[in-house]
Amino acid sequence: MHKLIILVESTATPDFHVFWPRFLHAAEDIPGLRREATSRVSQVIYGELACSMIHELYFDSYAALKLGLASESGQEAGRLLQEMTGGTVKLIIADHSEDDLENIRRYKTNG
Repeated sequence: MHKLIILVESTATPDFHVFWPRFLHAAEDIPGLRREATSRVSQVIYGELACSMIHELYFDSYAALKLGLASESGQEAGRLLQEMTGGTVKLIIADHSEDDLENIRRYKTNG
């Protein structure tokens, strides 16, 4: 699984909250999108990071992600991101895997 990680520096830019629902609508129409997640940053514990929101778009593969972003909906979502953030958005593509702690503990050795 691959994901596009969107780092939004500030949600206080003019009209951000007008554009955000439009962005979500476009993003949710991207072909190949499997799920999405939004996190509002409460605190940066260490290091320098100007980020108030993280939004993630998940795809089955890197190829599916690339095709989705190149689609009409993907291009529209990108345009809206640029417009609502004044171009300060950061985009990262990452290979994604996860596991439940319950499953991990089954394989933990004792001692």
